[in-house]
Amino acid sequence: MTTIAELREQVRGPVIEPGDDGYDEHRRVHNGVHDRRPALIVRATSTADAVAVVNHAREAGLDLAVRGGGHSAPGFGTCDDGVVLDLSLMNNVYVDRLTKTARTGAGATWGDFNHATHAYGLATTGGIISTTGVSGLTLGGGVGYLVRGCGLTCDNLASAEVVTADGRIVVASEHENEDLLWALRGGGGNFGVVTSLELGLHDVGTIYGGPLLYEVADAPAVMRAYDEYIQDAPEHLGAFFGWQMAPPLPFIPEDRHGDMFCVMVTCWSGRPEQGEQAIKPFRDVAEVKAEHVGPMPYPALNTAFDGLFYKGMRQYWKADFVRDLPDEAIAKHAEYGPPTPSLTSTMHLYSINGAPSRVGPEETAFGHRDARYVMVMAAFYDTPAEDEGAIRWVRDYYDAVHPYAGTEGGYINMLSEDEGRVPQNYGRNYERLQQVKATYDPDNLFHVNQNITPAR
Repeated sequence: MTTIAELREQVRGPVIEPGDDGYDEHRRVHNGVHDRRPALIVRATSTADAVAVVNHAREAGLDLAVRGGGHSAPGFGTCDDGVVLDLSLMNNVYVDRLTKTARTGAGATWGDFNHATHAYGLATTGGIISTTGVSGLTLGGGVGYLVRGCGLTCDNLASAEVVTADGRIVVASEHENEDLLWALRGGGGNFGVVTSLELGLHDVGTIYGGPLLYEVADAPAVMRAYDEYIQDAPEHLGAFFGWQMAPPLPFIPEDRHGDMFCVMVTCWSGRPEQGEQAIKPFRDVAEVKAEHVGPMPYPALNTAFDGLFYKGMRQYWKADFVRDLPDEAIAKHAEYGPPTPSLTSTMHLYSINGAPSRVGPEETAFGHRDARYVMVMAAFYDTPAEDEGAIRWVRDYYDAVHPYAGTEGGYINMLSEDEGRVPQNYGRNYERLQQVKATYDPDNLFHVNQNITPAR
């Protein structure tokens, strides 16, 4: 068994213990609820560092938390008394314009990724917040503005370098370890430490879009119009419905700051001059009270909401895949959504039809291809005194609309730790995922995640 002193000699990145300078800074994750104290934090700079850390954690019998962007709502990027493998220094992104692919380190955020790819007029489906990690979002599926046209992020995963539980370095691609690539496309971080990813890119430069705000009373009509239009809308159109308490921004009338609105956030990735026509059905359904819509670089939209979701705010999430949106469900949304407990607490309804639905449910580990939407309720707030009210709002809202979802599974990137329905979240592919888990991690070293138990 390696000692910590020996581990320090085996890695190039910083090794941080309790009491060391920077320990409190580097143990923090995005969700401020998780105030955990790992025994060791290693900020890897290379795959070799990751190998050393995996071997150390395995031999010492310690919990191993793997952190990319640190956005996991349940705090899977940290642990108490175990080892945190922090990949954030491995954030380089290399673009190949000829093959339209990008090779990215597992610590890159979507801000890093989009900065690199936008210079070539290219992008792929990424998160809504640019500080989200590329690797975590990809491995869990990957929903974002471009999903209807470009597919889930995991659908664009061409290959990955992985450090397995026994410390081996393997490549998962269509030509080697194909079972592992299949599992990484939606199976989460269950199979090893992904140290780099190769993602396919699409021609996306300037988009047309942004948020449209409506009165809360218009929410049922807006939701119905969204549901009807998005089913057959051109796939260059991405859009999601949500609730938004108006922040003090210049495009919102000053006397409406702090008021609750419903919102459609739009992203047209086709020719910008066609964007206004593409979002016209959202203008026609009800009077728009405020908007910030127009042509902009795609990375500008991806960073637009970063300021509302800062590191350290407390968070609680629940999520579902949704097959149908009947009038009864819309009525429950209109009843339970608007009394949000804070400025940034919300429900988002993301359409995942289009390109994702053309991939078979067993072609990747992401098994909920028959869902039309990903739905998430998320409370974001500042102090522990707000925990009870915020959590109650999320749970009551979820309980009211869940019976209409048509499925028992939820999107693993938007679930809190208390869901208790892991097999349902992975859907019809769970047993096959257990077999792959048994091949690459039979002793479940990688269990600080939405955990898949190895087949026995």
